[in-house]
Amino acid sequence: MSTESQIPIRTKAPKRFAAGLAVFYATVFGVTGTYLPFFTVWLKAIGVEASWIGVIVATPSITRFTVLPFITAEAERRHALRKALIITATVTTLGFIGLGVLRGPLAILAVFVVTACAWTPMVPLTDGYALKAVARFGLNYGPLRLWGSAAFVVGALISGVLADLIAPEHLIWVIAGSAGLGVIAAFGLQPLDAPGTRPAAPVRRVALLRNPAFLAIIIPAGLIQGSHAAYYTFGSIVWQGAGYSGTTIASLWVLGVLAEIVVFALSPRFTLSPALMMLGGALSAVLRWLIAAQDPPLAVLIVVQLLHGLTFGLTQLGTMGLLIRHAPSHVIARAQGYYTACSGLAMSSAAMLSGVLFARYGLAVYDLMAAMALVGAVVVALSRRRLEAPPAGDQPHSSGSGG
Repeated sequence: MSTESQIPIRTKAPKRFAAGLAVFYATVFGVTGTYLPFFTVWLKAIGVEASWIGVIVATPSITRFTVLPFITAEAERRHALRKALIITATVTTLGFIGLGVLRGPLAILAVFVVTACAWTPMVPLTDGYALKAVARFGLNYGPLRLWGSAAFVVGALISGVLADLIAPEHLIWVIAGSAGLGVIAAFGLQPLDAPGTRPAAPVRRVALLRNPAFLAIIIPAGLIQGSHAAYYTFGSIVWQGAGYSGTTIASLWVLGVLAEIVVFALSPRFTLSPALMMLGGALSAVLRWLIAAQDPPLAVLIVVQLLHGLTFGLTQLGTMGLLIRHAPSHVIARAQGYYTACSGLAMSSAAMLSGVLFARYGLAVYDLMAAMALVGAVVVALSRRRLEAPPAGDQPHSSGSGG
């Protein structure tokens, strides 16, 4: 059993953790809400070509399987998740400010590499922080995580309105401003480790990667989430080319996240096993990308966006539920790092390939995304018995964890 579970629980501690988590999740995903819909629009507005856009946008995904696992593991080893979040939030803000004054693709790529090294660990560090609180206080992951999705909606809506009011080459400042809010919110997080507690027995860095059940979690989850690469990279560009306004584009993004919020909010009532949640998310992704490849009209596109609640939200809930079950709580942040690295490898590969395919074949790039999700579904189906088996040893588990 990890040291966190031995720390006395104070009556107000769950409320403090929940409040700090809600605010910080909101700031972290508020940045994503401004970045995803309009960062590529900003790149295009300042003259960056489509092939370069694919490379630049792939940068965060590359850092997820290179730098990120080391940052999450080191932060957990030092019991310094809160400090790590403060530092990464600060560097992220400075990085986006630096991007605002650049125009050449090589310079943008160089600065964005540094920015991404700080930015990409923020979500797994926050999820690791949250899952430690889930294990210690019996909190529900879904209702905590939905505040991040809600902030994404607000960020996307604000960006959509501003996209119709300001020149697209100035949209980078909206992203930088939202990132700055994360620095303030990071100081509101409560430390997880009580003074004087002894650390748990060290775990070898590769021990998790030798666990077949853990690999059966992160590989399909990475493929399913990585299948969103073309959507994240070229979704707004496709919609802009179809004549949709900035407000409509933002609304389409928001619609998908609203569906995600509903899934997170209702998650404590779900009776599906985490493995079945992942399988449902994978099959929904196959359907979603096959429809997206047909250049659907707005009415069908709305349905496609509503599927985001399943393709992302249900997959995320299933993944977190399985990680809580199969990864010891004292290495949960490290497990998050490995999972994010796996999804980053899938996402970066798909993003770079989608840049080439989109330039040549347009919307047919979504067929590749459907194939990725299908492979993920097959892996989950074949591994279901292993994933649903009781974990070896004493693993912390909560019904509120999402599984």
